[in-house]
Amino acid sequence: MNRTLIAIVRIAIMIAVAVIALFPIYWMVMSSFRSHEEIFKYTTLSPELFLPVEWTLKNYKDIFLDPSKPFGRYMMNTLFVAVLVTSLGLIVNAMAAFAFAKLRFPFKKLLLTLFMSSLVIPYEVIMIPQYLLMRDLDWVNSFMALIVPQIVWVFGIFMLIQFFSDIPRDILDAARMDGASWLRIFGKVVLPTAVPAIITLGIMTFLNQWDSFLWPLVVINEEKKQVIQVAISSFQSLRNISWGKIMAATSISSVPILIVFLFLQRYYVQGITMSGVKG
Repeated sequence: MNRTLIAIVRIAIMIAVAVIALFPIYWMVMSSFRSHEEIFKYTTLSPELFLPVEWTLKNYKDIFLDPSKPFGRYMMNTLFVAVLVTSLGLIVNAMAAFAFAKLRFPFKKLLLTLFMSSLVIPYEVIMIPQYLLMRDLDWVNSFMALIVPQIVWVFGIFMLIQFFSDIPRDILDAARMDGASWLRIFGKVVLPTAVPAIITLGIMTFLNQWDSFLWPLVVINEEKKQVIQVAISSFQSLRNISWGKIMAATSISSVPILIVFLFLQRYYVQGITMSGVKG
């Protein structure tokens, strides 16, 4: 009986936590179907707080049919950048992590220490030198400035090192004795065993790029090349804040992230468990 009661209490607590966590998302989606005046009209616990009184698609029409702010174009730009950065980043970061975890080369520990020390440097510190570099390369206001600096992610390399370090060295030595190159070992032996960790890093990279705001705001000036988070922020100004448009745009921008996570959540949890940062 006590175990049953404990189980019921645990389930009730988990349900309560889930409701608290999901309610802001629910309120955001419902508010996207409200008029601007109705969003903050109802503040007490009542049916009107949870469901719109007058349903409307005006907010969605406004963000997609406004020729001065092509929201569909912003989403395609963000998707293009996020997919490319994720794909290239997984290749580069996985190879770097494998090299640090399993290969032997001069000054390896020193290089790894210097590399990891960059994790404690705030991004705002390196943003100006990075912008000047983009200017010298004539990449300002181009997708190259959004993609190339984001490919190498030190935290991603650190996370994969934790996973690759657990791969038995004997397996790699046996492959070397059979004549396999390090590149072949990496592709045929290491990567197949690292699928959960790779998918976990991919989800985290994609999410970071999809939510990127500060760097695109600095480096992109042309409206048609802008990304979605900067576009959402443009719906507010000192004189007017279009909350309906913001709710609609935020709801739409959340869909790709939810789809990716729902399909890959099993690998994400497994990757965190297997290669998570070890304390």
